[in-house]
Amino acid sequence: MAAKDQTDIVFNKNEDFNKTQVSNLQHRLTKAYEGGGKKNADKQKEKGKLLARERIAYLLDKDSPTVEVGAFAAEGMYKEYGGCPSAGVVVIIGYIKGRQCIVVANDATVKAGAWFPMTAKKNLRAQEISIENKLPIVYLVDSAGVFLPMQDEIFPDKEHFGRIFRNNAVMSSKGIIQIAAIMGSCVAGGAYLPIMSDEAMIVDKTGSIFLAGSYLVKAAIGEDIDNETLGGATTQCEISGVTDNKFANDQECLDYIRSIFDKMGSYEKAGFDRIAASVPKEDPKEIYGLLPEEREKPYDMRSIISRLLDDSTFDEYKELYGQSIICGLGRIDGWAVGIVANQRKVVKSKKGEMQIGGVIYSDSADKAARFIMNCNQRKIPLVFLQDVTGFMVGSRSEQGGIIKDGAKLVNAMSNSVVPKFTIVIGNSYGAGNYAMCGKAYDPRLIAAWPSAQIAVMGGAQAAKTLLQIQVSTLKAQGKEITKEDEDELLKTITDRYTAQTSPYYAASRLWVDAVIDPLETRKWISMGIEMADHAPIEKPFNVGIIQT
Repeated sequence: MAAKDQTDIVFNKNEDFNKTQVSNLQHRLTKAYEGGGKKNADKQKEKGKLLARERIAYLLDKDSPTVEVGAFAAEGMYKEYGGCPSAGVVVIIGYIKGRQCIVVANDATVKAGAWFPMTAKKNLRAQEISIENKLPIVYLVDSAGVFLPMQDEIFPDKEHFGRIFRNNAVMSSKGIIQIAAIMGSCVAGGAYLPIMSDEAMIVDKTGSIFLAGSYLVKAAIGEDIDNETLGGATTQCEISGVTDNKFANDQECLDYIRSIFDKMGSYEKAGFDRIAASVPKEDPKEIYGLLPEEREKPYDMRSIISRLLDDSTFDEYKELYGQSIICGLGRIDGWAVGIVANQRKVVKSKKGEMQIGGVIYSDSADKAARFIMNCNQRKIPLVFLQDVTGFMVGSRSEQGGIIKDGAKLVNAMSNSVVPKFTIVIGNSYGAGNYAMCGKAYDPRLIAAWPSAQIAVMGGAQAAKTLLQIQVSTLKAQGKEITKEDEDELLKTITDRYTAQTSPYYAASRLWVDAVIDPLETRKWISMGIEMADHAPIEKPFNVGIIQT
């Protein structure tokens, strides 16, 4: 499926806009990578420590592919405390001695590695990925513990700090490999994380682990003692036996972890089909020119799909039926995949009716549900490409059973036992987000392009609805509202709502794992399926009760 003529004005305009969006993405990532800034980084260096990202780079195989989860976590949050870049922890999926794993490293340049609410959420997401995929996990611990001013938002609830240690125990019972290195402070409840891992090592003079530091010990029982004597490497390796080995510096400790991975046995595979990979025949870089600058503009999703699949080969399912959703089989980096994608161009239904692009109709929902069942029957991972404004509304749709057909799709997708991966390309609104495997439906990985927008409804619709509500409220209070007042109020509402639909807003709250360059999509899906292949499917596919 060839791109438009490269001299086409619309193509070039789209290309310029989308490349600018990607450039902005790279700029924001660079800022996130700075963590707590140069001054705090220099303090870590003075102690002879590597920074969190340097530790991960040293640990992982050189020149091997990686994907980062949650780089934008907590972006724009906690401003009253000076912010918390990347939630103070770095999470990367990569390879050690050729073995895929996930690495979690506290960033001590951000509030000494203290745990904010989003820090806990991000750590739990890393453990969730490890559990779902039975993926080995490495913790590089360097943290001052819970950020006390926000302790009520991180300490007691089910999805708070304590859940991490519960997960440590559950992961161990499932045979999931957990390796921990204490490379800085490790205090109070946080001390349980490395010690509940399979093996825990510590760096001499910089690493320490104890339930209470020297100040608290003095206050609690009146004992005078320094932190090194209380819980340093010598104490915990030679006297208490809490840690297994001590090392002179970060590099020696990381080398030891690599040696552990070098001797690991193989793992039982799920058995997803893979052949030798090939690149798309259609140039993936043309995606920039094909994706419209204006999100409401139609385009043919097949042109995007052909630039993601090996050889640009796509075996479409029910091509002429339910055309507002595209379904079919292909390969990404050699892996067999089932594609479920929203069609954004206007199409004609089987009854000759014109269907709006990006809207899910009854026939499309019915088709997609059946296709998802087929993929589960054949053990083929599913990839959802979202650009959806929701389900079709109106009397004709209601009388045609849109709710029933939508429920079929949600049921089949929710109960899928094959791994699911979601890429938010454009709009992701309302129930469309749910039906196309949004965050609530357990995709193994979910990423957004810079062009994504995630919300209950589109900005224009939402702003006008909210405006009507506010104007009615003000009038009920006896206030006169002029046309100028309405316009100003509409602008305020629109600006706020638009900011909340941004993919970066979603990424800061971990509604998506990352915002990515479209050209990274193949890598994300390929590495995602590879990690999912660590976890054999343990239960049969069963959709329960579906109304027909």
